[in-house]
Amino acid sequence: MQFSLLLPYFFVVLLSTSCAQTSDKGLKTPETIDFTVELVFGDIQNPWGMVFLSNNTILASEKSGKLILIKSGKAIEIENPPQVYNRGQGGLMDIELHPDYDENGWIYFSYASMDGEGKGGNTAIMRAKLSDNKLVDQELLYKATPNSTRGQHFGSRIEFDKEGYLFFSIGERGNRDVNPQDITRDGGKIYRLHDDGKIPSDNPFVGETGAKKAIYSYGHRNPQGLALHPETGMLWEHEHGPRGGDEINIIQKGKNYGWPVITYGINYSGTKITDETAKPGMEQPIYQWTPSIAPSGMCFVTSDKYPKWKGNLLVGSLAFQYLERLEMDNNKVAYREKLLDGMGRVRNVRQGPDGFIYVGIEGKGIYRLVPK
Repeated sequence: MQFSLLLPYFFVVLLSTSCAQTSDKGLKTPETIDFTVELVFGDIQNPWGMVFLSNNTILASEKSGKLILIKSGKAIEIENPPQVYNRGQGGLMDIELHPDYDENGWIYFSYASMDGEGKGGNTAIMRAKLSDNKLVDQELLYKATPNSTRGQHFGSRIEFDKEGYLFFSIGERGNRDVNPQDITRDGGKIYRLHDDGKIPSDNPFVGETGAKKAIYSYGHRNPQGLALHPETGMLWEHEHGPRGGDEINIIQKGKNYGWPVITYGINYSGTKITDETAKPGMEQPIYQWTPSIAPSGMCFVTSDKYPKWKGNLLVGSLAFQYLERLEMDNNKVAYREKLLDGMGRVRNVRQGPDGFIYVGIEGKGIYRLVPK
C-alpha cells in the first residue's frame, strides 16, 4: 500500500495515574518501543469500522453514513450504503467480513436504523455484497426495537467465532433501568445469529416465553469492542461504564454481566448508582478501568511483526486519546502501556492481512504502526 505521510514516533511507556488503578500496583514497566506511524488515509472524520478486502484495499465506515473504499491511498465513496439514523452516538458503525468472504462476498454492517415504528432509531445488522463500488443484495438480519430518539448507547461491534456464528453488540440505549436486565427487550445485550440471520436453536433463551431469541448474554451497558481470542476461541468484549467502571469481559452463553445492578462506576453527577460491585449470579469483569478511558475497538496481536506484543490485547481510548496495550497472564492484566499518547480519539484498531496494526483516529484518519 502507498502512504502519503510518515510520522516518526518514539514511544515511552506511561503507566500514569490517569489510567492506572490500584490493581496495577507492583507491575513491572515494559520496555520502550520504537516504531513509526504511517498515515494510510486522512480524509475521514470518524473511522468507526474497517475491514481489509485485500492487502492494499480497506473498506471503512464513517459514522455519518459514508462507506469509503481505500486502495493505494486513493478513496472511492461506495454507493447505496444503509440509511442511518445519524444522531448522537448513532450512525454507521462496525463492518465485518464473512469468514468465507473470498467465496461468498458477504459483508456485515451495524448501524443505527430508523426502520420500524416510532420516532428515532435503534441498532440494526445487515449484510450486503460489493459490486462495481455499490452495495447490492442487502439483507436486514436484525433490527432492535423499539425506536428511540435518545442519542446514546447504540453499541455496536460485530464478530464471527470459529464455528461461523455471528455475534454483535447493542447498547442499552440510555434506558439502563429497563433494558439491560430484561431479556424480553433489546438493548444492553450480546446477540448470536447464524450468518444468514436465523436464530441458533441452542441460543440460551430460545425456550423462554417472550424472550428475544437472539440474545446470547445480557446486563451490558454500551459494548464497543468485540474480539475473538486467537488461542481459546472465546469472545472478549469491552464496554463503556458510566463515570468509571469500563469493563473487559469474557462472554459466556446466557450469563448476566450485571449492569446496572452491579458496577464499579458512578453517575456522571458523582452520585452512586449502586452500592454493589458483585452479586451472586452476575459475572465479574476480568478488568475494569477507573477512571474511564472510554474504550472503543479492540484486537489481539497475532502477527510476527510485533514479536514482543504477540498475544497482547489492543484497546482504543476515546477519553484519554491513546491506544492501550494490555499484556495478559491467565486472563489477568499483567501490565499496560500507552501508545500514540495524545494523538487523538482512537475509535478502532485492527490487525491487517499484511500483519500490521491499523488504527482509526477521529479527525485524523487511518494509520498503521510499523516497527523499526
